Amino acid sequence: MSLFTPELLAKAAEVLECYRRAGLQIVAAESCTGGLIAACLTEIASSSDVFERGFVTYSNAAKIEALGVLPGLIEAQGAVSAEVAEAMASGALAHSRAQVAVSVTGIAGPGGATATKPVGLVYLGLARSGAAPRHQRHLFSGDRGAVRLAAVSAALSLLAGAVP
Repeated sequence: MSLFTPELLAKAAEVLECYRRAGLQIVAAESCTGGLIAACLTEIASSSDVFERGFVTYSNAAKIEALGVLPGLIEAQGAVSAEVAEAMASGALAHSRAQVAVSVTGIAGPGGATATKPVGLVYLGLARSGAAPRHQRHLFSGDRGAVRLAAVSAALSLLAGAVP
C-alpha cells in the first residue's frame, strides 16, 4: 500500500520516464515536505537511474550546512521565500551528480504562519546545470497533509516542465 494516490504515482512515473529518455538525473532539497518528493519518486520501481539523491533540510542550520544557503539570505528573506527556494535548488545541484534540482520550502501548518506568510504558502525552486535557478509561488489550502501533498504534485509538475 502506498502513501500516495494513483494519480500522484502516475505523475511521478511520467517524470521519471521523461528524465530517463533525456538521460538526466534529479536531486530534491526538501523542507516542509520532509522527504515526500523523494518518497514519491522512489515509490516507482527502477527510479534509481533517475533519482540521484535527496536532502531533507528542515531546519535553517541544515539548509546552511547541507546546501550552502547563505545565513544572511535566510535572515533577510526568511526560510520561506523565493530566494531561499532558489538557493536550496542551486545548493542541491552543487552537492550532487544530478543535472536538475527541485526544492521546496513552505508553511504546511497548522502553526508557523505570519501576516505576510500564511499557512499553505509554498515556494518551489528549480535549478538546471548551466541555467539560472527559478521559482514558483503557491498558496495551497487544506490541512498539513493536503498542503504537503499539493507541494509534491506541484514539484512533479515543475520537474516535468524542465525537460527539453
